Amino acid sequence: MKAGWAFFDTALGRCAIAWTERGIAAVQLPEGRDTATRARVTLRVPDAAESVPPRGVQRAIDDIARLFAGEARALDSHELDWEGVAPFPRRVYEAARAIPAGHTSTYGELAKRMGEPRKARAVGQALGRNPFAVVVPCHRVLGADGRLGGFSAGGGAGTKQRLLVFESAYAPRQEALFEGDGRVAFDAARAVRHLRAADPALARVIDRAGPFALELKRANTIFGMLAEAIVYQQLTGRAAATIYARVCGLFAGAHRGFQPEHILRASDAKLRGAGLSRAKTLALRDLARRAAKHELPTLAEARELEDEQLIERLTQVRGVGRWTVEMLLIFRLGRPDVLPADDYGVRKGYAVAFGKRKLPTARELAKLGTRWAPYRTVAAWYLWRAAAF
Repeated sequence: MKAGWAFFDTALGRCAIAWTERGIAAVQLPEGRDTATRARVTLRVPDAAESVPPRGVQRAIDDIARLFAGEARALDSHELDWEGVAPFPRRVYEAARAIPAGHTSTYGELAKRMGEPRKARAVGQALGRNPFAVVVPCHRVLGADGRLGGFSAGGGAGTKQRLLVFESAYAPRQEALFEGDGRVAFDAARAVRHLRAADPALARVIDRAGPFALELKRANTIFGMLAEAIVYQQLTGRAAATIYARVCGLFAGAHRGFQPEHILRASDAKLRGAGLSRAKTLALRDLARRAAKHELPTLAEARELEDEQLIERLTQVRGVGRWTVEMLLIFRLGRPDVLPADDYGVRKGYAVAFGKRKLPTARELAKLGTRWAPYRTVAAWYLWRAAAF
């Protein structure tokens, strides 16, 4: 197998990877410009030619892309080309690969684990030269005070923070709001059978879209869910993820999500400097104040509240409307009978599925959707699929 390199796209941006017959020689995160990314990734393999990745390398590419998309992916089984890597850095990289996703260590802890307790600075220097970004997860190594420390990839500490945020979505220490591995607790097969029988037009959408595959996102507090939702409002996924990571990066140890006290203690200038609008800053402050006063329901309480009760409670928070809570009910709590009738994608999906030129109003869709009860969440999921047909 000849040496080669290739670009590949991820939620973080356009990355690059290089390989030899011995394994992966380098992984480069986005540098802002393709020319810079290419130059960095080919530095270790100057004679590599741009080419189609072999099967093993393609598996690594797929795993990295899925990791950045929020899926749990282990990268420690991929073969690396250690040619030219000195013995001490190799020991550092191998120790870093033992840190599981969703966990972090410090430079000092890593040095102790290697039997070199006085070499924390050398560990940091080695990680700063890591040629195997993500595959050797140097982003999981923090400073002694819990702060991010340096990061040599494009975007610096902001990129490091984003990686930690991606991985925190499936961190094993977080409390799950659902049973099993991201699956809804209700009987999805029964729900699909009900919708098929209740609505022939929706049955055709189901045939085309395939099995119901809604996966729920983990979270450990109602505050955390709503804080992330506020940041993400009215932004593209990539822009929102960048700003969310910057906000988390303002606070030590906040890679699992910032806390109410973080927001209450931060100045407006600090929050606005991370990319938050004035409206979102005010909304986060109101949310944080309510959380600090224990006005938000706990997870246990949220599980017991009816949908409309939870909507009424949470829409008291500034900047949180019905749609935001409906998304929480669907994608966080896995409630089976939620129809976000004001959602553009659901309305568009209905027009596509039922051959309508005009989108229904929210009121019209809510009335039409009564036939799908008690599984309107599943109907909404399929209408989102139909909107993409």
